[in-house]
Amino acid sequence: MQIIKFFVCVLFFVNLCQKCNSVEKLKIGGIFNISEESEEIAFRHAVRMANNYNQNYKLFLTSETVFVDHTDVLKTSKAACQLLQTQVVALFGPSSSISSPHVQSMCDNKEMPHIETHWDTRKSTSSERNLLNLHPHPQTLAKVYVDIVRAYKWKRFTILYDTDASLAQVDELLTSNEQEFQVQIRQLDLDNSWSYRTVLNLIKKSGEVNFVLACEIDVLEDFLLQAQHVGIITERFNYLIMNLDMHTLDMAAYQYAGCNITGVRLLDPELNDVIEVADSLSRIKQKLGKPVELASHLAAWKINVKTALLIDAVSLFYETLKDFHEAKQFEPKTLFCNATDNWEHGYSIINNMKTRIWNGLTGHIKFDHHGVRSEFLLDMVELTEGGLIKIGTWNSTDGLNITRSYRGDDLSHLEEEGILQNKSFIVITALTEPYGFLTETTTQLSGNDRFEGFGIDLIHELSLMLGFNYTFVIQEDGANGNYNRETKQWNGMIREIIDGRAHLAITDLTITSERQGAVDFTMPFMNLGISILYRKPEPVPPSLFTFASPFSIQVWMLLGVAYFFVSFSLFLIGRLCPSEWTNPYPCVEEPEFLINQFTMKNSLWFTIGSLMQQGTEIAPIGISTRMVAGIWWFFTLIMVSSYTANLAAFLTIETLVTSFKNIDELARQTEIKYGAKTDGATSNFFRDSELDTYRTIWKYMYHHPDVMTSDNDIGVRRVENENYAFLMESTTIEYMVERHCTLAQVGGLLDDKGYGIAMKKDSKYRNILSAAVLKLQETGKLTALKIKWWKEKRGGGNCASGAAGGQATPLDLKNVEGVFFILTVGTILSFLGTFIELAVHILHNNYKNKRKLNDNFKETYMNELRFIFKFKERVKRLQPAALTDNSSTTDSNELMQDPARSEELEVVTDNQTSRKRKQSK
Repeated sequence: MQIIKFFVCVLFFVNLCQKCNSVEKLKIGGIFNISEESEEIAFRHAVRMANNYNQNYKLFLTSETVFVDHTDVLKTSKAACQLLQTQVVALFGPSSSISSPHVQSMCDNKEMPHIETHWDTRKSTSSERNLLNLHPHPQTLAKVYVDIVRAYKWKRFTILYDTDASLAQVDELLTSNEQEFQVQIRQLDLDNSWSYRTVLNLIKKSGEVNFVLACEIDVLEDFLLQAQHVGIITERFNYLIMNLDMHTLDMAAYQYAGCNITGVRLLDPELNDVIEVADSLSRIKQKLGKPVELASHLAAWKINVKTALLIDAVSLFYETLKDFHEAKQFEPKTLFCNATDNWEHGYSIINNMKTRIWNGLTGHIKFDHHGVRSEFLLDMVELTEGGLIKIGTWNSTDGLNITRSYRGDDLSHLEEEGILQNKSFIVITALTEPYGFLTETTTQLSGNDRFEGFGIDLIHELSLMLGFNYTFVIQEDGANGNYNRETKQWNGMIREIIDGRAHLAITDLTITSERQGAVDFTMPFMNLGISILYRKPEPVPPSLFTFASPFSIQVWMLLGVAYFFVSFSLFLIGRLCPSEWTNPYPCVEEPEFLINQFTMKNSLWFTIGSLMQQGTEIAPIGISTRMVAGIWWFFTLIMVSSYTANLAAFLTIETLVTSFKNIDELARQTEIKYGAKTDGATSNFFRDSELDTYRTIWKYMYHHPDVMTSDNDIGVRRVENENYAFLMESTTIEYMVERHCTLAQVGGLLDDKGYGIAMKKDSKYRNILSAAVLKLQETGKLTALKIKWWKEKRGGGNCASGAAGGQATPLDLKNVEGVFFILTVGTILSFLGTFIELAVHILHNNYKNKRKLNDNFKETYMNELRFIFKFKERVKRLQPAALTDNSSTTDSNELMQDPARSEELEVVTDNQTSRKRKQSK
C-alpha cells in the first residue's frame, strides 16, 4: 500500500513538472495592405523580439499574417474571419479607415482584442470595447499645431493639403477663433505632381510667408523640391509640417537655405532602442533581398511612425498577456463568423491593456477608458545647418515648451552667443597613419606641435572656424574602442570619452550603432567601406595558341562554316551559271563539249586563297559567281582586318590575373589566409553580419586567431611577405597602395560607413561641430586635406604609374554578326541571279535557234537543272541546235566512261586559264 502511494506521488509531481516546463504557444493575427510589406516584416520581428526578451517565461507568441487590399471591405472581412478560425488571441490591423470599422465590429461581436496603429478620425463609442489604438488621438494631436502657430504668433497662414484625410488633421486650426487666424486653404493636385508649381507660383505672388503642410510623406518630398525650384525656400518663409514622419525625409538640400522648417516627432531616431531595432530591420531586409536605402547605422532615420507603433503594440500586448497568463489559465478558441460563439477572455485582456502604462519606441504610452492614446509626449524639431534638432517639447499636461528662443542653430548664432568661443577641449587621438603622426623634425617640440596628420589638421580647421582651444593626448594602445560583451565595458578612446578624461576623439573611428549607443558622433567627415588588400595581380605568360585569341570560339566555328558554305555555294552557282561553262579548246570554234572551272576542289582553293589574301589563277566569269566572289572578298577584308587589329592588342597588352576577384571567391578558397584587425570595426562587422559569406569569413578568423593582427601596419607587412589578404577600410587601403607599390585593392566595398568625431553622449556641441564639418566639406577643405596626406606627404605618390595593365577581349559574334549577315544575303542573291541568268540564256538560245529547236522553255530549263545537280558530270554536252548539221556529237557519258579521256578533261578543267595564257603567247 505504501508503494502504491509512493508511485502516485511520483506521477503527480512528474505531471506537475511537465506542466511547469511546458511552453504555451499563442497566436496573433495581422492584416496588412498589399503595399505594407515592410510593416509585415516589422510585425514578425516584433514577435521575435518579445519572445527573445522573455526567454525564461513559458509563453511563446507566433504570428499569422494576410495581405489584402484594404479598400476591398469584403476581402478584408473574409481575411479576418480566416484568422479567427486559426485560434488567434488578438487581431492587429488593418490600417485603413475604410475596412477597419468592419473588422472592429466583427471583433466586438467575438470579444476578440483588436489593436490598431493608424490615424483614425472616428470618435470612440462605448460599443467598441475591444478596440485599442496606439496612434495619438487626432483631436489631441491637432492641439499641438495650434499651440505652435500661436507660439510663432502667426496671424495669417496658408494650409496646403493633398487629400481629404489630410484636411481632417487641420480641423482644429480651421475651427479656432476666426478672428485669431486668417487662413487660406489650397489643395495639391495629386494626378500631376508638376502641377504643384501652379499653386506655388500663386502663393508666391500672394506674398504669403507662413505655410502649414498637411501631406503624405511622398507628396511632401516632391512639394519641398519644387518649392525650392520656385524660390520660396528662403529665409523669408516659414513652414510647419504636420507629419510625424518628417524625420525620414532627406532635408540636406534645404539646410543652408535659411528657411524655418518646423515639425514634431513622436519617434526619437537617436534613442539606442530605436537604433538597435532599425539595425535589426535593415539586416533582415538585406537577408530577404529587400532594398535598404541607408547603411545600418543610419537606418533609424528611415523608421516611420507606423512601424514603431506596430512594434510597441506587439510588445505591450505580450506583456499584458504574460501578466494575464500568470493570474489565470486560459485557452485560445476557434471562432466562426457565421456562429454566435465568442472568446470569453478578450474583454479582460483588452481592459488590462487599457490600464497599463508602457514606455516604448514612441515614448510614453497611456490610454483612457475608451482605448484612446490621449496622453503622449512630442518633440518639436527644426531644420538647421546641422540637420533636424530638438528645440522643444509638447505634452497633454503642460502644453508646448520651447527650450530656446532664437531661430535656427547656425554657426553665426552660436558665435554670437559664444557657445564654443574660448572653450578648451582635450582631444584624444592615436598615432595611426595618416590621421596622426609624430612630427618629423630635428628640433625638440612640445604641446600640439609634436603631432601632425589629417585628424590634427581637421581639428585645427574646426578651431579656427569656431574659436575653441584644444590639447592633444595620445591613446597609447591605439585602440579605437570596442565593447566587451562579457564585462559590459568599453575600452580605448570610447572609454576615455565615457569617463570624461577626453572631450573629443578623432582618428579612423568608424561610426557604428554599437558605438552610437555609448557616445555621440558628428556627421561623417569621410565616407568609406571595407575592402580587401592584396598583392597586385601578375601578368599571365602568353599561351601556345595566343594567335587564336582575337576571335572567340563561336566566331572561329562560324568562320569555318562560312568557308565551306561559300565554297559549296560557289561550286553550285558555277554549275548553274551558263557563263562558267566554257570551251576547253579556244582554237576549236565548234566544240563538242563545255567544261566548268569551278569544281569542288577549285572552289575550296579559290575561297581559301581569298581568305589568306593570296589569290588564285581561277577568275569568275559570270555575274552570279562574281557577286559571290565579291561578297566573300568583302567578308574576308573585314574579318582579316578585325583579326589583325585585335591580335595586336593581345600581343601588346598584358593580361593580369589574381587568385580571387571578390569576397565570395576569397571565402571559398583555402590556400590564401585572410584576417583583420583584432577588436576593430572591420572584424565586428563580420561578427555581427547575417550574410552567409560574411559569417563564413568570421568563423574562419575566429577559429584561426593567428590571422588577426594588433594593428594595420602588421597586416600590411604580412600581405607583402606572405600569401595573405588583409580586410580593412578602403581609405586606409588607398593610403597604403600609394606607398607600397606591390599592393592593390581587390574587389569593391562590402559596406558603407563613415568616420566621425566622437564626444560624450547628449553633448550640446554635436550639432555645432557637425555643421562646421559640413562647411569644410562644402568648401573643399576636406578634399584638400585628403590629397595632402594621401598623395603628397610621407611618401605619397611613389607608386603613381602610367598605363595600368589591361586585358584584351576576344571579338564575339555580336562584333562581327553584321559581316556574316551580308555574306549570307549576298550568297542568296547570287543564287537568285544564277537562276535568272540561266533562264535568260535558255530564252536567248530558243530565240536564236527557233527554226532548229522545237523544245519548249520549261523542258529545256528542267533538263539543265537535272544536269547541274549531277555533280559527277564535269563536261557539258552541247545541244544539237548549237552545232552545225555536219558536226558529230559526243555523249558526255561516253566521254566519262573512257578513263584516259576523263583524266584529260580533268586536266583541261583544272588548268584552263593557264592554257589560255600559253595559247595567247
